[in-house]
Amino acid sequence: MRRVLPAILMVLMMATSTYAAEGMINVQSSFGVKETGDRLERILQEKGMTIVTRIKHSEAAKKVGIPLRETELILFGNPKAGSPLMLCEQSVAIDLPQKALIWTDSEGHTWISYNDPRYLLKRHNISNCEEVIANIEKTLAGITKAAATK
Repeated sequence: MRRVLPAILMVLMMATSTYAAEGMINVQSSFGVKETGDRLERILQEKGMTIVTRIKHSEAAKKVGIPLRETELILFGNPKAGSPLMLCEQSVAIDLPQKALIWTDSEGHTWISYNDPRYLLKRHNISNCEEVIANIEKTLAGITKAAATK
């Protein structure tokens, strides 16, 4: 029992750093916000995704005198992925296109955060859509990992 407890605590600590808020997945980046965002954009385009926009929240805040740690949001999507999900439950369109938040925490670490596709199942009461969700999960995990690591 004494050996099992530390292992369980380690797993819980790791899960906490990955899931900071319900329904959101956080991936720590090895790069700063700008470079992470540039890498993410390039990878998304290489995967055939459309970049809808890139919002630099911290720059906008600075213009009105509010000091905000670096924070950017990239909206992106692909109708080949989003449309089948909307066929499962049309209300999920409120959460599309996908969003990736790139931000710096109070310790100076950079993160990529995005909506957990499993949370969207719950939020929109989606059923019989497992293959679509699994494809989206795999794609988002791969893209964010590639953007965040050397």
